[in-house]
Amino acid sequence: MSTASEIVAAVGGPENIQSLTHCATRLRFQLVDASGIDTGTVESIKGVMGAVPQSGDRYQVIIGGGVQTVYNEINELPEMSNRRQLTDAELKAAARAGGVRGKFAWVDSFFEFLSDSFRPILGALLGASLIITFMSLMATFKVIDNWADPQVQLPPSWAFVNLLWKAVFYFIPLMVAYNASKKLGADPWVGFSIMALVMLPGFADLGKNVAAYDAEVFGKSIKLIDIFGVPLTIFDYGSQVFSPLLMAGLLGPLYKLFKKLIPENLQLIFVPFLSFIIMLPLTAFLIAPVGVYAGAGLAGALQWINQWPFIFAILIPLTYPFMVPLGLHWPINAIMIVNISERGSDYIQGPMGAWNFACFGATAGVMILAMRERDQQMRQTSTGALVAGLLGGISEPSLYGIHLRFKQIYPRILAGCAVGGIIIGFGGGLEAGGFAFTSLLTIGIFTPTLLYIIAIAAAFFTTFFLVLVFDYRTPEEKAAARRAAEPAEAAVEPRVIVVGDVETNQAKQWVTALGGEDNVRSVEAIAETRVRVEVVDDSKVDADALKRAGLAAAVKVGDGNARLCWVKGTEMKWKLVWCAEGGELIFPDLLGAGNRVELCLRTGGSGS
Repeated sequence: MSTASEIVAAVGGPENIQSLTHCATRLRFQLVDASGIDTGTVESIKGVMGAVPQSGDRYQVIIGGGVQTVYNEINELPEMSNRRQLTDAELKAAARAGGVRGKFAWVDSFFEFLSDSFRPILGALLGASLIITFMSLMATFKVIDNWADPQVQLPPSWAFVNLLWKAVFYFIPLMVAYNASKKLGADPWVGFSIMALVMLPGFADLGKNVAAYDAEVFGKSIKLIDIFGVPLTIFDYGSQVFSPLLMAGLLGPLYKLFKKLIPENLQLIFVPFLSFIIMLPLTAFLIAPVGVYAGAGLAGALQWINQWPFIFAILIPLTYPFMVPLGLHWPINAIMIVNISERGSDYIQGPMGAWNFACFGATAGVMILAMRERDQQMRQTSTGALVAGLLGGISEPSLYGIHLRFKQIYPRILAGCAVGGIIIGFGGGLEAGGFAFTSLLTIGIFTPTLLYIIAIAAAFFTTFFLVLVFDYRTPEEKAAARRAAEPAEAAVEPRVIVVGDVETNQAKQWVTALGGEDNVRSVEAIAETRVRVEVVDDSKVDADALKRAGLAAAVKVGDGNARLCWVKGTEMKWKLVWCAEGGELIFPDLLGAGNRVELCLRTGGSGS
């Protein structure tokens, strides 16, 4: 059975799946009923790094970087294509049957909304950031002047290169509007078009009209113009992300309402039309400016804290371990984007790197312990998570696959975050020339680079050694892990088989050489390599006869004891077992013990 098939079966089968989406690392299931899902079963599937039950019958399965492939494989399964889609009535009935959909279901929905609004454009953002990094390197090596200074006029060729990243960052509002509208069930192109209004050159030109006038809002001068007697705020909405989020947040419910009220045969025309009539002016006059003020307020708060770089450098890495699981990091990511667009650099990502590498250090420690203990599942989980982290800067596989499952690991991570943050604080802070996931491959965008390397290395190895020395589990969790592994070990214990006449006759010769059945008191298997035979009188043991019967040598071990060694070929690995009842000799398989089997003889009075 494939990984995709096992996952579908583990979450209750196709009929239990209402919808399936994915983010950068996780499969996101909306299930009919999530109460019967065995998380242990899900996590035992090959390729699964962890599973996270959520409120409202939501369920997430952590895959890592290969999530797109698994997502496609699931959708291509015959049972998924042939499954019956639940009706609205059935969905409502399932929701009612499950009772309240979770105290914090709205929180889950909100942060999924944020995530899905940004996730599809991360590739474009990261690609553009590499172009920013290239421009920064050119300025560092004095090939061009400071490209980030708005007063600097670059030569036409380099000005064109500079436009390559600006094309992405400037039009982010349109991309976010599209994704956010789609997430909330509205036509994404309608959301795109509404946001496009405030980005038109003609909209900005209204601020140059003779009728335009200046006003002061929150201590800053802005440009206003009266439209039918109502003041319209003129902003440059390029690179703004909060405005399209707010717009989509209102458009989604409004769009669904219109689809309920308007007959189906008229929806294609009138639903977009009525959405435009309401949302275009509402966005231009109210929503878009509020989004700018909200973003500026959050950025201003962070900038205010950054007046004390030492405090800021410690605060960011210590809070990120708690923000990421809740999705609270997405608004901060939005501020990073605005900073890069407006300032040419960002001051948040450097301290954030201390958190990321502390996280990866903990994962590395878990991987080493899993290898030592031969914990195959945890070794697989930690190895995949570490690769995703160090090369991709993605913390979710580590976070959901390991860290949130073991309460002892977070104090180790926070210690690493603190060490990395303190180093950054003493160094006076860091600047990032582009938006990037903090990994080994993006070290070059941070300045001073040496300070960043020292900080992330300290964060990584602090957490790594703490996990390695103090473990990541409580004594109870370690004991439970050992108990869970015992059945697997028992399964590979040697099985007992009755061998053929040749081996039986040989064994009878040994018994005779040992002084006969009456002289054999007990037989004990020792460490999978020896058979200890207690005899009544060792003077009756005929060592030469044992050699003739197949043993290579007999060695005296202490008073009254003899060790007799039998060497066989690789294809014959047995333990000799004496069965008192009936006097039969049987030979269990000896697994993994090499080719040497030792027969240990002990007299009854020796006590050894």
